[in-house]
Amino acid sequence: MNDRVTVEISGGVADVRMVRTDKMNALDDAMFSALIETGEALKTTPGIRAVVLSGEGRAFCAGLDMGSFAAMASGERRANTADGQSLLTPQRTPGGSNRAQQAVMVWREQPVPVIAAIHGVAFGGGFQLALAPDMRFVTPDTRMAVMEIKWGLVPDMGGLVLMRHLARGDVIRDLTYSGRIFDGEEAYRLGFATRLCADPRAEALAYAAEIAAKSPTAIRGAKRLIELAETPATQHEILLAESAEQGAVIGTPNQKESVMANMEKRAPVFAD
Repeated sequence: MNDRVTVEISGGVADVRMVRTDKMNALDDAMFSALIETGEALKTTPGIRAVVLSGEGRAFCAGLDMGSFAAMASGERRANTADGQSLLTPQRTPGGSNRAQQAVMVWREQPVPVIAAIHGVAFGGGFQLALAPDMRFVTPDTRMAVMEIKWGLVPDMGGLVLMRHLARGDVIRDLTYSGRIFDGEEAYRLGFATRLCADPRAEALAYAAEIAAKSPTAIRGAKRLIELAETPATQHEILLAESAEQGAVIGTPNQKESVMANMEKRAPVFAD
């Protein structure tokens, strides 16, 4: 899928770039396929310790391709069946995603941390895609919007699953009902941006390299715990999970290496 997404792996960091620059990385059928195929492949690629997701050219992602809106207006596409499944994509993943949703959710499903590097615009589906990674590094002048209402639509690519953990309900309602555009600085204030950066991709790659230099066993365990804490799990379940994850890492080669490297004041060497 090199005409839509490229991947370069170095030092345990997967540098994933959308490269449909002539369309500001807009989401067409080929982009959906490329995002899903790339994300699924990275889940099981040996040696991956962190992922950076970004867009080449002028923007992170401008949202759904304009041709798709024209098709909707012509009546070629219908919204949903009675059971909530897209007519075009009746198959759903075990997590409940249809095809368009999985192009977003596959980045939340990565076993390692994912950082989105966002510039230019992240509109509609592009904004929802930006929400899936663990963190978002954003330029102050990036423009974002939950833009579906402009086209008479609702967010349907996992946006509501992801927004609810980042912002208050009234904020989500405001952005969804109005479709208004907001910049990176407001995104930071509202909780949608993790860090404001002049060069998000450079900072995200540097941060990912820091993660890659830490115990991959502990990083993956920590990610599982954080994700559990974001579910309706009870305090009892989370406390048990903490103990289980800690018990699973204590005494492992990577945990021993962490201790020895600190004691010997040297860089650790971890095994994947």
